[in-house]
Formats: sequence, structure tokens, C-alpha cells
Amino acid sequence: MKKTAALWLIAVSCATAVCAVAQSPIVTKPVVTKVEPPNWWANYSINPVRLLLRGERLRDATLTAPRGFAVSNIRSNERGTYLFADLKIPATAMPGSYPLTVTSRAGSSQVPFQLAKPLSATDNFRGFSNDDVIYLLMPDRFANGDPSNDDPAISHGLYDRTKPRYYHGGDIAGIIQHLPYFKELGVTAIWTTPIYDNNNGLNDKEKYDGKGISDYHGYGAIDYYGVEEHLGTLDLLRKLVVEAHKLGIKVIQDQVSNHVGPYHPWVADPPLPTWFHGTAAQHINETWQVWTLADPNASAQIRRDVTDGWFIDILPDMNQEEPEVRQYEIQNTLWWLGAVGFDGIRQDTWPYVSRAFWHDWMAAIKQQYPSVTVVGEIFDQDPALESFFQGGREHEGIDTGLDSVFDFPAYYRMRDAFGSGKPVQAVANVIGHDYLYPRPAALIPFLANHDTPRFMNDEGSTIAGLKLAFTCLLTLRGIPLIYYGDEIAMSGGGDPDNRRDFPGGWHDDPANAFTKAGRTPDQEEVFEHVKKLTALRASDAALRHGELKTLVTTQQQWVYARRSGSHTAVVAINNDKTPAVITIPLSGMTLADGTSLRGALGVVGKATVQSGQITVSLPARSAEVFVSR
Repeated sequence: MKKTAALWLIAVSCATAVCAVAQSPIVTKPVVTKVEPPNWWANYSINPVRLLLRGERLRDATLTAPRGFAVSNIRSNERGTYLFADLKIPATAMPGSYPLTVTSRAGSSQVPFQLAKPLSATDNFRGFSNDDVIYLLMPDRFANGDPSNDDPAISHGLYDRTKPRYYHGGDIAGIIQHLPYFKELGVTAIWTTPIYDNNNGLNDKEKYDGKGISDYHGYGAIDYYGVEEHLGTLDLLRKLVVEAHKLGIKVIQDQVSNHVGPYHPWVADPPLPTWFHGTAAQHINETWQVWTLADPNASAQIRRDVTDGWFIDILPDMNQEEPEVRQYEIQNTLWWLGAVGFDGIRQDTWPYVSRAFWHDWMAAIKQQYPSVTVVGEIFDQDPALESFFQGGREHEGIDTGLDSVFDFPAYYRMRDAFGSGKPVQAVANVIGHDYLYPRPAALIPFLANHDTPRFMNDEGSTIAGLKLAFTCLLTLRGIPLIYYGDEIAMSGGGDPDNRRDFPGGWHDDPANAFTKAGRTPDQEEVFEHVKKLTALRASDAALRHGELKTLVTTQQQWVYARRSGSHTAVVAINNDKTPAVITIPLSGMTLADGTSLRGALGVVGKATVQSGQITVSLPARSAEVFVSR
């Protein structure tokens, strides 16, 4: 009996053990769903490149590479959903496929990785300068070149032209198709709002501004390496740059390093606990007090509320103090440049990231692509604060190296003067603060952008006022920027009304403002005026590169000269509702008595220098540009 009982117990125990084994979960090999960056280049300024792999069961995994490559500094997060590794690329490696292998105790998986052929440094990465006129457009609202991507399956339900916060169908193909329009207008560079892949569903009504909106604008990235499917593909984006370059038109990318969208996979599963400043549940709300960053009396905490806060309390703020984040974002910027061939970068929300990061970021760009130009967005009307952020001068021991900033102070005063009829002297006054900037000639003045109401929305705005504004914009120092549709006097209030579809960008639009026949008389008047000004600017080096000298300034008249070498152009503006006779002293302008100056805009026929001055009669709300040839 004892022996039988013992055998019975052994049998039961074995059966139980077998059952336990049978019921235990099967351990499977690691899975990688995304590699960032997906490709790199040999003989690149960053080598090794820091890889970020996303997947499952990656904790304590290893990564190996083909012969000649070297992997080091491997690090996984606690949940095993991310793996970091340095990949050293041999200088002799040729473009092609070089799969990597991720291995854990449960097995191995192959990871795709490519070495790309470098784009021509001669044909790409050209930068922008005072020789350029920039045109800002929002791809979704400009032109629909490919209706097949209007409502893609992966994000079905976001397309509706009747709803101002949904996708409307504009895309990269539409931009390509209208490159000749830019050429006709005299535009030499286009800046598109972000093309990052954005949220694939309607945003949570409770979390995101109460409207259940899409991220058609591009500023809510869910993939820093993806192209939004409503806009096209990476190959099509590359084609845009190639085709634009054939016409002598540069392309500027809009980047957003400060934050991602609230639906980025990182928000629910960050690669590291320190990936963001805070979490969705607990973070600082952005205070918008950018002025404290320049204030020597501001406490560290007050400044931290600006740089570490979540934009509109929902956009996750990237933590560039974390070395992994810093390296990720620097590499991401270089990848976009290297993969597409962009000529410049517009960096969103510049003040909200630390100066130390921007210094390293700019240095990395200039090391690999020294000709690429970067402009930062600092949305403020105080020239002292704007100038604080332009590179070329150290603050607290750091020079960010930023090439340019948008001239928001001039924007506010030009809108007041030419839109609302307030004194033009205020424009002269704000330009008089150029001494604050390390490089005032690199500033980018503008009349409107995607974050402001349109010029024609201002109370009292007129076609005459818009033409005056364009005359000032396109003859002022700096690099002028035109917001899409302003050249045809489009209207629009605050966001999203200021982002209306360009008429004619859709095949069923009742009118096509891309053509002379499709424009109304008012639209054609403004278009031809802008076209004449861009041609004049292109033909006259003084209007592009000349130093600016104010010659006359009264409440509603402003006269300034642009002088380059021995050549001088004189710009006379009468912002008054009545005609004005203006005597303009030309001392030091290298214009001898008897010199005949031609009115290039046809408002005044000509003026002759007598006793070192000219006297001109300008109609109400008009301007003239006088040139000596």
C-alpha cells in the first residue's frame, strides 16, 4: 500500500507539472516595429548614429550589425518597449541594405536598416538670404493635386471641406503642380507648415480645445520620421524639392522640436521616464511669459515654467536636458535635411526650449550643412525681446547661432499703419530699433502668417492699404515673407478662418485665382502689384542688400533709401488719406544734382535731383520707388 500510494503521488505530481508547463505562456522572440532613424549615411558628421528601436520584449536585448559595423552603448527601458544603441558605420560602406539583429533569451529578430546615397551638396541645402522672397503656405489649404489621398483608410473620417478644422485635401502634389505660379509671382523660396505624420483620428473633445478637430495643420506630430498620409509620401516630398530647385525655388521645412502631439505613442509609453518634462497626468502648464527668459531678475522657476511647460496644457514638452532626447532631435533634424534636401528650416516655438540645446542643434546643422539657414519663431512685438534670441551674441555665456528671427515687431506696426490707417511713423520707429539685433538684415518681415488674422480682416483695411503694405514689405531690409493668398487679398479672421482654401486649388472651385482669367479685378490688382515689386527687388541689388537710411519721417509719411555701393533706391510712402508733397533730402546718397530718378511703380513719373534733394507729390495712400536706372 505504501508503495502504491507513493507511485500514485508521483504520478499526480508529474501530471500536475506537465499541466503547469502546458498552461504557462509561450515566451516569444523580441519584436521591433519601428527603427529611428530608418537610414543614415557613411562619412557623416554624426557617427556613430544613435538608434531608437520600438517594439516588444526588448528588455536586456542585444543588437548586432553586419561585418564592419559596430554596435555599442545598448540600453533598454524598463518595460522592454524601447532599445537604444550606437551604430558605428564604416567609412567605406556603400549605400544599401544592412539588416541588424536584435536578440534576447527567447530568440532573435531581424531589423531593417539602410545606408542612403548622399544627396548632391551642390543641388541641395542652399539656404535662403536677402536675395529671396519667401512664400508661406499650408499644404492642406493650398491645392489638391491628388484626390486619392483625401480620405485615406488609416485615418478615415478626417476629410471635410465644409469644416474649417478638418482636412480639406490640399497636398504635396498640389504644391508641385503650382510651382510655375510661384515663379510667375517672383517667389524664390516656399515654406510649408509641418508635413509630419499627425493624429489618425479625431482629437478627444474633452482634451483638445473642445472641438474634436483634426491636426490638419501639422503641429501635432505622432511620428517625427513620417509624412502625413493626407499630404503624400516621402518620395513625393523629395520630388517637390527637386522640381522646385529646377525652377530656382528653394524649400524650407517647418520643424517642431519643442513638443509632439498629445496622441504620439510616446505619451502613453515614453522611451524613458525623463523623455518629457512631466507626464500627461502631471506637468507644468505653459505660462507664455517669454520675456522672463531675457529678464536678468527672473528666477529659475519662472523661466522653467516657460521652457518646461506643456503648450496649451496638452502638447507634451520634449525634455532636451535628457541626453537621449537631445541626440534624437539633433539626428532627426539632420535626417530630414539629408533625406529630402531642404534648403532651410523654420523652427517652431523657439523660446520654449533651452539655449544650451539650440546651441548644440545649430552647431550640428552647420557642421553637416553649413549653407542651410534657420529662422526661429519668437512671437512678440518687442524688438528688445526678439533681438535677444537671434544668434551672433552671447547671453548667459551661450550664443545659439540662430541665423534669423521673424520680424514680429515690424509686423504689428505695419498692420497698424497700412491696415488700420494709424501713423506710419510707428513703422519707422520700430525699424529704428535695428541696433538691438546682431544682424538686422537677416530679419524676416511679413504682413500675416498662419497664426494671425489676414491683413484684409483688419478694420478699415483696403486694397490701397494692402498695396502700400506690400510696397513697404518688399523694399524693406531683411528677407520678405508672403502668406499664401495675401497676394490676391484673401480675407480671414483668427485661426482657423485665416487658413481658407486657396481659390482654384480644387477642381470644382468656382474660380481659379492661380490664373489671370480667374482673378477678380481686386485680386488681379494686388497680384500684379506684388509681381512688379518682386521683379523690381530682383533687378535692384540696393533693394535686396542695401543699407537702410530713413530720410523723412512724419506722422503719415515715411521716406527711406536703400543704398548699395554707388547705387541708391528711394522709397517714398504716403499713408495719409490726402495727397502729400514731400521734399526729400538726399545728402550722402551719391545722387548728384541733375540725376533723374524714375518712378518704378508708375505712381510718379520721375523726379530730378536739385540742390541735393527731390520734391515729389504722392496721391493719398500711395507709394513710389525711385531708381536711377
